[in-house]
Amino acid sequence: MSRVLGLVASSCGGLDTRFAAQLAKPAADRGWELAITLTPTAARWLSETGGLGDLQKCTELPVRGTARLPGEPRPHPDPEVFLFAPASANSVAKLALGIADNQALTLLGDVLGTPGITIVLGYQIQDTRVHHPAWQRHLDTLASAGVTTARLTPESPWTSVLDLLPVP
Repeated sequence: MSRVLGLVASSCGGLDTRFAAQLAKPAADRGWELAITLTPTAARWLSETGGLGDLQKCTELPVRGTARLPGEPRPHPDPEVFLFAPASANSVAKLALGIADNQALTLLGDVLGTPGITIVLGYQIQDTRVHHPAWQRHLDTLASAGVTTARLTPESPWTSVLDLLPVP
């Protein structure tokens, strides 16, 4: 039986062409059952580019972009392992500060720092962002909660962050 991977993504360059091909499909091929949650902008990007269909082929669970309504059943089981990639600078900052203004950040914020929960975060930022005085503090805050972080670059395959996950 496969383990559930909470695969979370925000809107970053390459989301439409790399997310399914370099994260979702390879994760499923490694034996993960994918519970995919997208920020609203990421869901919109993938909806507009036709990428939601590619994602849905990687999982039997619904791909989420919004919160469920009261009384609706929970669409995903509770994962013990999460991969948030690609994560934008904005989403990294919000997660570090405890701002949960969408379903993706609520999901991660609810488990951040919980013993037994693994979170790997693959962030994609502009080179200039690393000089922002709050950036390193955000990464340090997440690291202090047990989050493993890695930078995604346009030159390297995103599959590298899958190697930071435990074996399903």
